[in-house]
Amino acid sequence: MEIWIYFTLLAAFMQAIRTAGQKELSTHLNSMATTGVRYLYALPFAWLYLWGIFEVKDVEMPVLNSQFLQFSLIACVVQIIATVCLIAAFRYRNFAVATSLAKTEAIQVAVVGAILFAAPLSLWGWTSVIVGVVGIFIVSKVKFTFADVFQNPGAGFGLAAGLGLAITTLLIRESSLALNTDLILSAAITLVFMVTVQSVMSLLYLLIQDKSQIGLMLKHWRLCLFVGITSVLGSIGWFTAASLQNAAYVKALGQVEFFITLVLTHRLFKESITKAEYLGMCLIVVSVIILLLWA
Repeated sequence: MEIWIYFTLLAAFMQAIRTAGQKELSTHLNSMATTGVRYLYALPFAWLYLWGIFEVKDVEMPVLNSQFLQFSLIACVVQIIATVCLIAAFRYRNFAVATSLAKTEAIQVAVVGAILFAAPLSLWGWTSVIVGVVGIFIVSKVKFTFADVFQNPGAGFGLAAGLGLAITTLLIRESSLALNTDLILSAAITLVFMVTVQSVMSLLYLLIQDKSQIGLMLKHWRLCLFVGITSVLGSIGWFTAASLQNAAYVKALGQVEFFITLVLTHRLFKESITKAEYLGMCLIVVSVIILLLWA
C-alpha cells in the first residue's frame, strides 16, 4: 500500500481516541480551554518529531515563504474555530451525533477542494466519499432535518465544525506544498508551525479571558497529556497524508475513524451491534475499497 494510507489510518485511530478524551475533558474545562489543550500539551512532542525528521533525513530547513505563512496562519485560525464548534456541539447533542455531523467534513472537503483549490475527484472518488458519509449517518443513527441546522445549535455547530476542518485540511496541504521540499519534512514543519502558533493564541486568549482555566488544565494534567499525545500523533498522520495525497481522498479513507470508534465502544462496553450498525459499517468498508481500488 502507498505510504499515505498508513498515515491516514494512524490519524483516524488516534483521532477516534483523542475525540473521546476531549469529550471527557470538556466536562472539566470550557470549550476554548479544551481546544487549547490539544495544542499546548502536544507542542513539545511536535517539536521532538520535527527534530527526529531532520536527524533521519539530514536535510536543510526550507525557507518559510509568504505563501506558506499565508495558508498556514489562516489554517491555524480556522482549525481553532472548528474545534471550538465541535466541542460546543458536544454540549447540545450526544457524542455520536456531534461526531457524525462533523464527519460531513469528508464530503465538504471534496466540494470545497474542487471549487476553490482545483482538486477535483474522479467519479469513483465521489462515490467513495458519498457512500462513506451515508454509512456514518446510518451507524450513528443520526436523526435530524435541515431545519435543525437553524433551529438546533448543536446541529449547526457540528456542520460548522465539519466545514472548518475541511478548509483546514485543504490549507494544510497547500502550506506543505508551498515549501517545495521533501513532503514528509514539509508536513512536519507545517505541523510544528501551526501547533506553535495555536498554542500561543490559545494561551493568550485564556490569560485575557479566563485565567482560572489554566489552573484547571494543570489540575487535570493526566487527561490533558493524553489528549495532547493522541492529538499530535493524529496530526502527524493527517498532515503527512494530506501532503502526499489529494485531501479529499485522505478524508474519505479517514472515515474509518467512526468504524474504529464503534468497534472500540462495543469491545469496551460489551454492547451488541445492531443490523443498522452492521449496514453502516459495511458501507464504510465499501467506500474504502472503492477508494483504494478504483478512485
